[in-house]
Amino acid sequence: DISPLLKDPAAFRALIDLLEDHLRASFPHIDFIAGGCLDSRGFLIGPPLAQRLGIGFVPIRKKGKLPGPTESVLYTLEYGKAELEIQSDAVEPGQKVVIVDDLLATGGTMRAACELMKRLKAEILECLVIIELKLLKGSEKLESIPFYSLLQYD
Repeated sequence: DISPLLKDPAAFRALIDLLEDHLRASFPHIDFIAGGCLDSRGFLIGPPLAQRLGIGFVPIRKKGKLPGPTESVLYTLEYGKAELEIQSDAVEPGQKVVIVDDLLATGGTMRAACELMKRLKAEILECLVIIELKLLKGSEKLESIPFYSLLQYD
């Protein structure tokens, strides 16, 4: 739970600083930060990070939340099924994207977000999260997509 982090402006600024530093050191060019809407708390990280980097933010939402034509993917959660969407014109083929969320648990939601980006033919540079729950092995579902977590818990 990142709620305490969100309540502390200095801590939140430090978090965005760390994520910005990581991305600037890792990738010379990023077109978009994507995701964030995978979970409502993750949505609070993507836009400020994109703004710091001087790039756009592309929302990925639960089905039925985005206007216009969309691409969607149905995926399995540990407690059922869900569906994510992205606007069909959100990115152009070959654009470089980093997918951001607050937490990686079983990896189903992040994998679905990656599938949406692949359908739009974006180049996924990395999946980036604040917290990874390593015992659940979610990063294994991302296969060959680069993955980075700021904090890991066993």
